[in-house]
Amino acid sequence: MSLIAILTEALNFFRNHIRQLAALTLPLLLIQVAIQLWLGNEILTADPENPQFGASHAAVMMLLLLVFSVLIAALTLFLELRSQGHELASGQILKASLPFVPPLLLAGVFSGLAILAPVMIFAAFGPLWLIGLVVGLYLFARLAYVNFMVVVERLTPLEAIKKSFSFSAGSIAFKTIAVLMLYVPLSLFAGVFTQLATQVGFPLQLVVETFFAFLGLFVNIALFRLYMVNRQPAETDK
Repeated sequence: MSLIAILTEALNFFRNHIRQLAALTLPLLLIQVAIQLWLGNEILTADPENPQFGASHAAVMMLLLLVFSVLIAALTLFLELRSQGHELASGQILKASLPFVPPLLLAGVFSGLAILAPVMIFAAFGPLWLIGLVVGLYLFARLAYVNFMVVVERLTPLEAIKKSFSFSAGSIAFKTIAVLMLYVPLSLFAGVFTQLATQVGFPLQLVVETFFAFLGLFVNIALFRLYMVNRQPAETDK
């Protein structure tokens, strides 16, 4: 299936299920964005010569990772159930997604370390940091299916990482990169509107950033469609 067809189907799914998606994800997105804004403000107001980050900041960071894992688990489970023709209430989906949160959290930490490793290594060589960034972005694309491997395939974190890397080989990698590139214009628009909202106040900024975070779920839907189209027949029948 062509990339255009995949994006078209993903857009139709997003449009047809926007109310269910909003009911399921918007509360979590509001919490996530609020935490991100608080952390961002703490970083901006910190003393650059002597930044003070204590246990409270670490706890909030862990809470952010937890909320994000719950969001991804619930969204992925929702996509899986709808692909099978099932329809459950948002509360049921959220409850059923909770067992996937610990493995998703671990998989996210392992994947993040793998993606950041080349960036950190090449950064030590000055101008070569750009090479590390390119390698990191490529690894990000190859590991973009980890959450589907955990939730849909029921794999352990390490198995999910290995399966995502092998699954995204060849032409799928380029299609994955193309889908992930949708974040670029979305981020640009979000940046412009966020700057305008900042001048008004925190409540509007929270609403604007949550709105664009919700639009960003389209990328996850497109990746899921790309994943489903390229699954092996034996996997699809499970």
